[in-house]
Amino acid sequence: MPVVGMVGAGQLARMTQQAAIALGVRLRVMSPDGAQSADAVVPGVALGDHRSLPDLLAFGRTVDVVTFDHEHVPTEHLAALEQAGAAVRPGGHALLFAQDKSAMRRRLAELAAPVPRWRAVATPADVDALAEQTGWPVVLKAARGGYDGRGVWVCETRDDAKRLVTEIQAAGTELLAEERVDFTRELAAVVARSPYGQAAAYPVVETVQREGICREVIAPAPGLAEETALAAQRLALRLADELDVTGLLTVELFETRGGIVVNELAMRPHNSAHWTIDGARTSQFEQHLRAVLDLPLGSTAPLAPYTVMANLLGGRDADVYSRYTHVMARDPGAKVHFYGKEVRPGRKIGHVTVLGDDLADLLERARHAVDYLNADRYLKG
Repeated sequence: MPVVGMVGAGQLARMTQQAAIALGVRLRVMSPDGAQSADAVVPGVALGDHRSLPDLLAFGRTVDVVTFDHEHVPTEHLAALEQAGAAVRPGGHALLFAQDKSAMRRRLAELAAPVPRWRAVATPADVDALAEQTGWPVVLKAARGGYDGRGVWVCETRDDAKRLVTEIQAAGTELLAEERVDFTRELAAVVARSPYGQAAAYPVVETVQREGICREVIAPAPGLAEETALAAQRLALRLADELDVTGLLTVELFETRGGIVVNELAMRPHNSAHWTIDGARTSQFEQHLRAVLDLPLGSTAPLAPYTVMANLLGGRDADVYSRYTHVMARDPGAKVHFYGKEVRPGRKIGHVTVLGDDLADLLERARHAVDYLNADRYLKG
């Protein structure tokens, strides 16, 4: 059976192992230290640094396909891996657009995809020039490396922009500026594409963000007009084809009064599709493996009218397991997924999924479960 190598050993790799077992394929992961989320459950762990070309080349020689649970492998290393004969999926030419937000914005504009007005930032004057078109506030983003709210700053005024650009660039961070989009909610369209060219789309979901971190996902997005849902799926499928993505592509979107606008791209399993483990015929992790191995893709049909996924963040009390019994007893239908990670306040350590036909009930159940497991609401002081 083929061996899939995943660079990175976080929770995405951990959950991919579950799908690999069911498919009967082997998964190997590249871990920086052997102490990551996936290291406890994946038998094939290779120690290595994703920034080291020799480590990547050595890893690539032990597997049939190389894929990723993050976007941080240097672009030039991806090209070297491919030149050495490794099957890298998605390829470096595609992954660039998930790694570099400036490159993504330029390419999406070339493809006439709906994107915010933006500008590369060399000096504070570039932010001022964008603000003359869009008005204040303006959003600054790190071109590479930002996630979960990191690498994003809001400039309310010209003075804010001058201060932030000076401070951030002093740390060597490349920046771009974007208009702050006036949106009604955030959506995500997740699709898969194989080397053969087969593609499949999951229902468009609503993602609920607080402080830059996804807290809840509702599948499908409630009240979303059919034409908007179809437009989002068609856009994601077109981008997967135009960018030559192999594997999963998540297109994070803003829903606005004038239509949908692309916010970010990810080319790997994604938090917005964790609901598929329990709520779809084929989980995103199985689908990603099918796609990178060029196997026929699985059904994306949902298993219930609604599925709600709520992220579990660490709280002040690290003894999460002691509260597990209450959650299971109160709600036998709730599925709790722990990531095997050290508990720290605000860190994603798992998620809870519930599915059914009463959305209000599902939201209450999911929120109670994560609140109780987090425990901060139930602790004094």
